[in-house]
Amino acid sequence: MLSKEQKNTIVKTIQQAESFTSGEIRVYLNRTGSDSPMEKATKTFERLGMTRTQERNGVLIYLCFSRHQIAILGDQGINEKVPAGFWDDIYLLLAEHFKKGDFTEGICKAVLKIGENLSIFYPHREDDVNELSNDVLEE
Repeated sequence: MLSKEQKNTIVKTIQQAESFTSGEIRVYLNRTGSDSPMEKATKTFERLGMTRTQERNGVLIYLCFSRHQIAILGDQGINEKVPAGFWDDIYLLLAEHFKKGDFTEGICKAVLKIGENLSIFYPHREDDVNELSNDVLEE
């Protein structure tokens, strides 16, 4: 789906975004997609252990390029703090880039925007520990 170089670019962007926030951001690429992308993202979120962060502030970007699916899921700690529609601008940013076939740049811009947005509610702390891998996951 993405080359090793593209994935490395995304990993570096996740690291940069997480320098603004104690939130944990992950990107998950699914080859087959689902009839219910949000349901699949929720199951993936749980399976990846993203509910086990100390502040419950993980974010999953779930993508299936072949079926044009995008789901953005924040953990309980985030959803208790953010206003309705918090993820809408991220979704639109991804969709805009994906329509052009610009997957890597779209993902990177979305990841940075998530880091900026989360920093309002979960600023980066000196003692922050990276609780989840920054690797781009594929299935």
